[in-house]
Amino acid sequence: MIDAIIKNLEKGLKLLENIDNLQYNDVTVRPYNSSIGMHMRHICDIYKCIFDGLDSGKIDFTQRDRSQIIENEISFGIACFDEIISLFKKIDYDFNQTVEVTDNLGLGLVTQKYTLGSVFIQAHGHAVHHYATLGYVIYHLGIELPDNDFGYNPTTPRN
Repeated sequence: MIDAIIKNLEKGLKLLENIDNLQYNDVTVRPYNSSIGMHMRHICDIYKCIFDGLDSGKIDFTQRDRSQIIENEISFGIACFDEIISLFKKIDYDFNQTVEVTDNLGLGLVTQKYTLGSVFIQAHGHAVHHYATLGYVIYHLGIELPDNDFGYNPTTPRN
């Protein structure tokens, strides 16, 4: 599981290492009008929430940093992805450990017990989803995808 997550994060890192700050901040692609930086910052936020809650066993997705510098400065986006990859490379937790996950599903806060493994699987799928949206944005900006599997869910049948 961790190898797959790291590999996916490295795809995002490869994208960031091959674009410039103007491309990172471009919000002209409709209908999303969201930048690569916005999506990458959001992915970082989710993983940071998990790592911030590991020791207490309480992960709160409503407590995201929403760092404007990560969102707007590609070098900080790269640093964030590097940091998360580094944390995964030295992770030493029981993935069957139960944690409490809190989020707002639209009608207020909800807290539910998960295994740590299930939280990481959810975060990984969430990142793939954002990469898929970014694939659309990247295409319209004329940027080459970092690889053919960027934003492609491995469970989706290929024709």
